[in-house]
Amino acid sequence: MEEKLKQQPSDLIKIVLFGPESTGKTTLAKQLAKHYNTRWVPEYAREYLQKKWDNEGKICELEDLLPIARGQMALENQLVKQANKILICDTDLLVTKVYSEAYFDGFCDPLLEKYALQNTYDLYFLTGIDVPWVPDDLRDRPNERVKMLNLFKTALEKYHRTFIILEGNQEKRLDTAITETDKLTNND
Repeated sequence: MEEKLKQQPSDLIKIVLFGPESTGKTTLAKQLAKHYNTRWVPEYAREYLQKKWDNEGKICELEDLLPIARGQMALENQLVKQANKILICDTDLLVTKVYSEAYFDGFCDPLLEKYALQNTYDLYFLTGIDVPWVPDDLRDRPNERVKMLNLFKTALEKYHRTFIILEGNQEKRLDTAITETDKLTNND
């Protein structure tokens, strides 16, 4: 079971879009993948939780987190085989850990935590909250954006992840992300 949370080895540069809900991560992931002619890993939690909402009218529960984490890593491990030099990840297990602790009184399953900390990425883009909130079935904390952003930033700092904060409109965020990603690709 643990193996399903483990990252497959790869020589790819791995970039993670990281931050609170409704901050443009998916849009940016798609734009970066197109720019670099590569693959992007969607957020498995969104698909999983939308089905749960549609079928049961329920939101995320604690017992959903490990299946979400396994689904996320299955997607990443599948797409790493199809990517071209760079893999853009719309999320990672550290995001799931942050949400677990925020929603479940500081609790994170030890197995999820182990792999959230063990799996590695080259660069994180922390997406700021200076964009409009876009509501949907799953987004539920429009009044806690500052708090959530601080939780995400604290996690990156605590676990010594290399990150760049992205703020501004879509064009500015994309330009900054490309500039920073190019620095990694030019080191080859």
